Amino acid sequence: MMPESSDQDLWVTWDQYHHAIERLALLVHESGWKFDQVLCLARGGLRPGDVFCRIFDVPLAILATSSYREEGGTVQGALDIAKHITITRGTLGGKVLLLDDLADSGVTLEKVQRHLAEQFPAVTEVKSAVIWYKACSSVKPDFYLDYLPSNPWIHQPFEEYDRLRPQQLAARLKNSI
Repeated sequence: MMPESSDQDLWVTWDQYHHAIERLALLVHESGWKFDQVLCLARGGLRPGDVFCRIFDVPLAILATSSYREEGGTVQGALDIAKHITITRGTLGGKVLLLDDLADSGVTLEKVQRHLAEQFPAVTEVKSAVIWYKACSSVKPDFYLDYLPSNPWIHQPFEEYDRLRPQQLAARLKNSI
């Protein structure tokens, strides 16, 4: 059973998570802004990025970033940004929708936007979209679904995999048969 959400903790089920991605996609669509590519920030933006590129029928680009590595993904450290962007068609350029799951401190969105401006001159415009925008963020995303004034820890449904190891998975699956 899922714990109850509070000002300190927001608990999200898989259904709520998928529905939030769809609602964010509709919000971006209804804004009327057209973009040429989706650049999702891995890891948190991977699932939204996949859905967006399918719904909007635009190429998906992936940029690996990481700052939540310690303590099973619960402690923020230094931000690492990959040197290269992965994209299947062409190169990054034109109007780009920068997509992540949340704006927490805002450092990732801020530094990635600066990185794009410095390293990708073919990019003419960048707008950002996230599901959750925390009040403590130094950057306000262009599009966001939920504003969180109390800055809760967001317990996303895939977090269980941060601590799950192959042996534990094997035991769990064996016991579920």
